[in-house]
Amino acid sequence: MIPACKQIRKDILSIAKSSGHGHIPTCFSIVETLYAVYDVMNHRSADPRWEGRDIFVLSKGHGALAHYCLLANLGYFDITRVHAFGAFMSDFGCHADRIKVPGIEVSTGSLGHGIGVAAGIALAFKIKKSPRKVYVLVGDGESNEGSVWEAVLVAVNRGLDNLTVLYDDNRSHSRGLQIHDPVAHFRGFDCDVVEVPGHDLPALKEAIQRPAKGVKVIAARTVKGYGSPTLINDQYAWHRRSPNEEEFNIMMRELDEKTI
Repeated sequence: MIPACKQIRKDILSIAKSSGHGHIPTCFSIVETLYAVYDVMNHRSADPRWEGRDIFVLSKGHGALAHYCLLANLGYFDITRVHAFGAFMSDFGCHADRIKVPGIEVSTGSLGHGIGVAAGIALAFKIKKSPRKVYVLVGDGESNEGSVWEAVLVAVNRGLDNLTVLYDDNRSHSRGLQIHDPVAHFRGFDCDVVEVPGHDLPALKEAIQRPAKGVKVIAARTVKGYGSPTLINDQYAWHRRSPNEEEFNIMMRELDEKTI
């Protein structure tokens, strides 16, 4: 685990403990994907509204705490501000608000909607002949929503080769309607799909930068709670829990012991 990703997970864990909020396992599953996207896309932390920036949309909005901690790591704001996460009148809500938080492009939370907004932005860039790109991170459980596939249909129909869909394949929806072969599903919609290990930062970056014919989809095979056996072994129990002092110390030690 690279130091920056380890630190982001430690920030997620610390803030979840102090706030009593946070979807810790799902936040842990997307850290490398978030880091890889921002390492590749055009953006400026000192100028979040820069007109030449690429756009990132977190469609699985309940992973907002991971996004906040990533943005803080990149210098968009100080991490101390994020410790107000979930508090009354805080800018840092449990789902992100684009008006309140620098670097947040779309307010998400209603699952299945962020990808449609991302496709619309990508279409607007196409119409304007802009070189800007759009990246959207979608969850596996979220993909039970028909609006996800309706957005994919439109994106493919309009030839949006400036749109990259990052699919967080952490298989956390196994007790619901799990999509067992997302690669086949997206290829069935005529997307250009590649599957990568979702915690392998070089592999993620290579996939993001790879030229694509049409809508690009990166199916990132991730582990919900990655970095902490405590979370991995009982992920459903941690869906909305924050750790007590003893649990927090155990998970922090687990993160320090994780070397890959």
